[in-house]
Amino acid sequence: MHRARPGLAGKPRAAARQVPRTAARGGCRVKRLLLILLLLVPAAWAEGPARPAAAAPGRSAIASANAHATDAGMEVLARGGNAFDAAIAVSATLGLVEPESSGLGGGGFLLLHVAKDGRDVFVDARERAPLAATRDMFLDGNGEADRRRSVDGALAAAIPGLPAALEHLARHYGRLPLSQSLAPAIRLAREGWRFGPKNAAMLAWRKEALAGDPGAAALFLPDGRVPEVGTLMRNEDYARTLELIAREGAAGFYRGPFARRLVAGVRKAGGIWSERDLAEYRVVEREPLRLHHRGYEIVTAPPPSSGGVALATILNILSGYDYAALPPAERAHLLTEAMRRAYRDRALYLGDPDFVQAPVAMLTSPDYAAGLRAGIHPRRATPSALLPGVDAAPARPDTSHFSIMDAEGNLVAVTQTVNLPFGNALVVPGTGFLLNNEMDDFSVKPGVPNAFGLVGDDANAIAPGKRPLSSMTPTFLRGDDRVAVLGSPGGSRIITTVLLAALGLMDGQDAQAVAAAPRFHHQYLPDRIQAESGALPAEAVAALEAMGHTVEVTDRSWGNLQVVAWDRGSGELQTGTDPRWQGVGKGAATAEEASIYR
Repeated sequence: MHRARPGLAGKPRAAARQVPRTAARGGCRVKRLLLILLLLVPAAWAEGPARPAAAAPGRSAIASANAHATDAGMEVLARGGNAFDAAIAVSATLGLVEPESSGLGGGGFLLLHVAKDGRDVFVDARERAPLAATRDMFLDGNGEADRRRSVDGALAAAIPGLPAALEHLARHYGRLPLSQSLAPAIRLAREGWRFGPKNAAMLAWRKEALAGDPGAAALFLPDGRVPEVGTLMRNEDYARTLELIAREGAAGFYRGPFARRLVAGVRKAGGIWSERDLAEYRVVEREPLRLHHRGYEIVTAPPPSSGGVALATILNILSGYDYAALPPAERAHLLTEAMRRAYRDRALYLGDPDFVQAPVAMLTSPDYAAGLRAGIHPRRATPSALLPGVDAAPARPDTSHFSIMDAEGNLVAVTQTVNLPFGNALVVPGTGFLLNNEMDDFSVKPGVPNAFGLVGDDANAIAPGKRPLSSMTPTFLRGDDRVAVLGSPGGSRIITTVLLAALGLMDGQDAQAVAAAPRFHHQYLPDRIQAESGALPAEAVAALEAMGHTVEVTDRSWGNLQVVAWDRGSGELQTGTDPRWQGVGKGAATAEEASIYR
């Protein structure tokens, strides 16, 4: 494990001072006066002040994108595990039943709050470029980007981080051994689960790529066809891989016979992995970003996530307006202009902090936001082409997120991914999982968009051992009255999905309302507002277009938001799981009186 920076030592208390005798006599007079006042207090006051807000919820809750994963986490909590043990169970189960979105062949970001220490930590389990990677490895002979090679096949795969993250959680934060936390996923892999509508929809979209790899075809296309919804699916190889990790930890995955099998399979398929790539992989603990807005503290992801920096830019810009009181069109206009500028900066400045000195302090500064705000016309859109920046696809519901809060107040927000649905569509035989295609998240060439339409520059260029920039934005929201854990998949739309959810929670919406609310999005390029049906009233769309915005309202939806929220005063514990995939996700809490949404 690497740590990006050491923790801050506590400040020593000031030395005691001698109190002058005259001051002591004055203190006695004050005490007598206070006693008299207390005797005069009305009887109703004698009952004492209102009960203070609880320091911990006293029960636990999980919201995830799949009911099997939520159930696995609840099982581990019932066996005496904490939120971190439950996170291992949820993560491993999602990799099994939602292989289109995440798994052992991918990576993720884990945002943790350790209640006993009052400490927040960001665990970076993002994939790394192989050491043989080069800046122009996806350019053809004419210097043009060959997008197919950065998406499909072995060359598209970066070195996975999720197996290392699972051991890291167990070793440093959990209470149970890996064998217990991984047990539900191992059992389910052998007993089987039912192929669902989300699995089928995503597999149909990637069928051609999966059919081209024998390992993937054998696992996901029995008899050469997409399985019917309801088909019982088993994965013995996945169970054996989890048992290896449970028995030997991350070393069993990244070194020895299993690592050699992975490397041989990748290289046979045309990839550039080496045993050194796997042996040198480590998760990195980084200091989370902390923002303040409307009386809430927002704890969120630092680089190599672009999410936290973008949230800071947007919220700092919005802090100069009474936007919550504005009509829908004016509020959407200001949000759009803030999004536009945040995504422009994402393209210009952000990358792996171990390789790039990104100006995070500047980008998250209220003074910088004030300068950006000065360029926003209150009634006119700013064309992206007029903003200095990068010269210049619709997102699919890949990636996965889950949120956990346990009875002690530990918090976990995890966003994990293999990038595009079913990753690079390659399975090394005998391993049971797909590899990622995260190499596409690098800037293959300045100004050339990736699969999500995001452009980038040299800060996110390919380099050996470098981690690609990500939009994953696991987030905590903390206020005097409310604590929430949230995050979502959605490619380039993750940031704005989390933004709108956070604003909804600040406005007092409950967890399920926030998860279900229609969304809109702007990402600098392409220069248009994309809106789910119902996100903006018809009159607001007309007003935005009159301001010069291009608005594209679509019946398609995006994201898969998972929220846990705790009301510190009433003790109510809510879970909100995105209804865009009906009957797939699940929120659950450990007490009957808690609010449970499914």
